[in-house]
Amino acid sequence: MQASSSIVLGLAGHGITAASCDRQALKAATDRYLIAQSTGDIRWMENVLEADTTNWENLVLTNITTGTLTEALRIDYSRTSFDLLQCATYTELIATDPARPYQIGMQLLLEPSTAKIKRLDGIFTTTGDLFFNASHTLHYTLLEDWSDIPVEHRDSRATLQAAADAYYDAFVNKTVSVSWGKPCTRLEGGYLDANGSCDTDIPEVDIRTIDRRYVVDETLGVVNVISNFGILGPDSHEFRILNGTIRQIHSMTLCRPNINCGVAVPAILSDDIGF
Repeated sequence: MQASSSIVLGLAGHGITAASCDRQALKAATDRYLIAQSTGDIRWMENVLEADTTNWENLVLTNITTGTLTEALRIDYSRTSFDLLQCATYTELIATDPARPYQIGMQLLLEPSTAKIKRLDGIFTTTGDLFFNASHTLHYTLLEDWSDIPVEHRDSRATLQAAADAYYDAFVNKTVSVSWGKPCTRLEGGYLDANGSCDTDIPEVDIRTIDRRYVVDETLGVVNVISNFGILGPDSHEFRILNGTIRQIHSMTLCRPNINCGVAVPAILSDDIGF
C-alpha cells in the first residue's frame, strides 16, 4: 500500500516541530506512523521520533527497527482519538489482507515541548488471538458511529475515565455498578458478542488489570486502555461513552501460546463476511 498523497501533502503544512501539544501536531505524528506501517519503512517517522523513543509491542520493549512496524500492511481502516491533555493519540488499524491480517491498537505518546513521539505502545493481534477475524472486525466497525459529539453533550474527562474504570473494576468486585447505555455493542476481535445490550454477567473469575495506560478524547467520547488484562495478558479496550454510559466497546487480546486463549471459536467467525 502506498502512502496517501493527501496525507503526504498535508504533512508539509503541519507544525511537527511545534513547541506545544495540539491536535495538529498529534495528527501529523499519527499520519507519519500510518504511512510507516503501511509501507513497512520507519524512515517516514524519523522526523517525529525522539532520540530515546521506546517501542512497546504487546507489553514487550521491542527494537523499532525490527518490530512489526517494519511489516508493510495493507491498512483497510484506521480511526484516531486525540488526547490533548496527555499529548497522546490512540489509533485502531484493521488490515484484512489474508497474507498479513492484523487488528492493531496503537497509542503514541508525544513530548509536548518537541511534538515528537517518545513512546509507541501497541497491541498487535492476528490469526490465533482472541476471536480474531479482521474481515468481521471491519464489517461491524463500518456499521458504527464514532463521530464527534456535539459540545453541549460531551462528558468530562473524569466521567469518561470513571465509566471505563468501572468496567475493569467489576472483574474484581462484582458489586461495582457499570454504567451501561442502550443500545450497546461489544466487538471482541471480530466477534460481535453483544448487540443491543452489553449488560451481561461479568465472568465469575478474578481478572485484575495491571498498568492501565489511558488515552481520553472528550470530543469523541472515547477512552482507550492498554493493559495487562490479568489471566488473558496484553489487551486493548476502546470505549465509546455517551452521557456517562458505555455504548460501544472494541477489544483486542493477545493469545500466547494457546490459540484463541484456549476458548472455543464461535462458528460465526468462519462465515464469509464479504471482504
